Amino acid sequence: MTHSNTRYVSHLTRNTLALILAGGKGSRLFELTKTQAKPALHFGGKFRVIDFPLSNCINSGIKQVGVMTHYRAHSLIRHLARGWGHLNRDLGEFVELMPAWHKDSVCWHEGTANALYQHIEFIRDLAPKYVLVLAGDHVYKMDYADMLAQHEQSGADMTVSCIEVPIEEAANTLGVICIDQQNRICRFHEKPADPCSLDDKPGYTLASMGNYVFNTEFLIEQLLKDSKNPQSEHDFGKDIIPALIDDNQVMAFRFRDVEDHQKPYWRDVGTLDSFWMANMDLVSVTPELNIYDEDWPIWTHQKQSPPAKFVFNDDDRRGYAVDSTVSGGCIISGAVIKQSLLFSDVRVHSYSRVEESVIMPKVTIGRHVNIKRAIIDSGCIIPDGMAIGIDHKADLARGFRISNKGVVLVTPCMLTHQNIG
Repeated sequence: MTHSNTRYVSHLTRNTLALILAGGKGSRLFELTKTQAKPALHFGGKFRVIDFPLSNCINSGIKQVGVMTHYRAHSLIRHLARGWGHLNRDLGEFVELMPAWHKDSVCWHEGTANALYQHIEFIRDLAPKYVLVLAGDHVYKMDYADMLAQHEQSGADMTVSCIEVPIEEAANTLGVICIDQQNRICRFHEKPADPCSLDDKPGYTLASMGNYVFNTEFLIEQLLKDSKNPQSEHDFGKDIIPALIDDNQVMAFRFRDVEDHQKPYWRDVGTLDSFWMANMDLVSVTPELNIYDEDWPIWTHQKQSPPAKFVFNDDDRRGYAVDSTVSGGCIISGAVIKQSLLFSDVRVHSYSRVEESVIMPKVTIGRHVNIKRAIIDSGCIIPDGMAIGIDHKADLARGFRISNKGVVLVTPCMLTHQNIG
């Protein structure tokens, strides 16, 4: 990643309003998002997913940010209030909460474009030169200033950030962009079965990252036009972008590592398997996502906890962790942790073993427990002697959920309603 610190780029970022779409339900995460929006999910041992686009904004020099909430927003709002209230409003800096509402009806967001339309007066009053629209539920590091610079230099009305993805990964899953030799978008398909291939990279296609730059007046004009269309679902991917590409300058920004021109790290953690895998990425020896990067820190709020503690060194009861990430407040008491990620305030008691698992905050794991390839949700109390991820028939009989790739999800509600005996 390179950092755009020229006076020209700082002028662009100072005149940009970022609006983060953070109302996603995340239905493919099942019980993990039953009580919270997808952007509020814990990630990486101490962060929330929303921290990544927010940190990208701050690190890019964009310090006027609106976060549009919708579904199950309580934990997200609490996190933003605690962790993102430090900007200086006297200097025009803010992270503003923007809940769903409508002056003419009681309906909530009807689509991503409608979410912005509901706050069109806020955009008008602030009058930025550019509006940067961001998805709030992806994990990545990106300097948005590079995208803004290309947008202005190209004379675009709208710029769509996109990333190279294997065709088989994009099919039926992601919005796909087809471009000409000048990176102008000529077609946009929402989750096509047969994505178009890149001329300069066969076998790959360009997938939309859900990040857009608009000239402000152009955005307002399109939001007003879309709001009057009874056939529209009021969504950027389904309605706005396809309607614009023929008669307007809609460009693609190809998100690449500037130094080696390879595909950078970007993850949509929208399924149990992708969420598990993205967390597992972080415990590898050299993770693709560097969360230890002092030049591009990921900001967050976290409870002030004591250091992690490992106790007992007997041959049959040794507390240790290898190839793992263990957060503050954890106590590993005579247990073995391998290739796992533990969030804050986890207790693992003697003779237990945890492998290839994501253990969310405030989980207690009893004695003689064996866990493998699992996601254990916040607040779970795993009873003595339980095996999870060892026998999937037994897991299903207990009411646990098993993903397509065999990752077991356990929540407090599942433990409450099962017959443990």
